[in-house]
Formats: sequence, C-alpha cells, structure tokens
Amino acid sequence: MTQNKQSPDDEILDETVSGSEEPTLHTEADSSETLSVNDHLNQEAKEATDYKDKYLRLLAEMDNTRKRMQKEKKDMMRFSVENVISEFLLPIDNLEKALQCTTGLSAETLNWVKGFEMIAAQFKEVVSQNGVEGFASVGETFDPHIHEAVEVEETNDHPEGTILQEYIKGYKSDSRTVRPARVKVAKKIKTEQDS
Repeated sequence: MTQNKQSPDDEILDETVSGSEEPTLHTEADSSETLSVNDHLNQEAKEATDYKDKYLRLLAEMDNTRKRMQKEKKDMMRFSVENVISEFLLPIDNLEKALQCTTGLSAETLNWVKGFEMIAAQFKEVVSQNGVEGFASVGETFDPHIHEAVEVEETNDHPEGTILQEYIKGYKSDSRTVRPARVKVAKKIKTEQDS
C-alpha cells in the first residue's frame, strides 16, 4: 500500500515552498510597478510644485496690479486737486497785487483791506495744505522746467541766465510744476569780438 498520499504537513510544506517562489517573481514585478508608481508620484509632485509656483506668481501679480491701481488713483486725485488749485492762483495773485496798492486810503478803507488780507491768507493756506507752494525766482538761474521767459534783457551786470524780474509767481508741488514763473532773464551783451 504505497499510495502517494500526502500528509497535511507535506501539503503545507509544498505550499510554503511553492509560495516562496511566487513572491520572488512578484518582487521583480512589484519593483517595476514601484518604479512606475514612484515616477508617477514624482511627476505629480512636480506638477503640484508648478501649480503652486503659478499660484504664487498670480497672487504677486494681483498684488502688484492692486498697488499700481491705488497709486494711479492717488496720482489722479493729486493732479485733479493741483489743476483746480492752479485755476485759483491767478485770482489770488490779483488779490495780492490789489492789496499792495493801499497808500493814501482812508481808515475805513484800510479796515476793508485788512479783511481782504485775511481772505488772501486763507486762500494761500488752502493752497499750501494741498501741497502746492510758491517759489521765488529773482536772482536764481533760469530753469525751463519751472520758469517761462517772457522778456530778455541784454546786460553785463548779471551773469547770463540770471532772472532779473518776476512778473507772475511760480508754484510747484512735490512732483511737478503747477504753474511756471513768468520772468525776465539776463542775456550777455554781444560784442564785436563775440561775433
């Protein structure tokens, strides 16, 4: 009676031996799948990094756009205020010139003059509060950015380009000339030797 009957222990042993061979085959397959999974994970990580980079760039661009728009709005407001103020400069100048002609007036009229002087001072204060300031030109060198030459006088008493007289006062803000000063400029007298 020699039958090839296997005992239950033999079956376990066979399964273990046969099972030990399969994992070695599966390990090679698993390693190629693991490489494929790792490649896929690396690619996904790279895409995530790219998306994060794009997101951060868009945030920065939006922030820059917001700041630029705020600056443009602020500049527009400032230029609007300066343009309105520039319209008031000529009447203020005329009021100041009228107030300079106070000789020979009666006491009652001088009281009126004092009131108008206070009004002129209030106008000047409003102009100054909005960042617009007048500047003196007499004795300075002519600068075409802030001066407008309305007359030239040939003289050897002053260096060429010196401002001799200011007809209308100039005003400027921090960033630009609101109204150029209208001035008389010295010019050197040409002699026969210069020709």
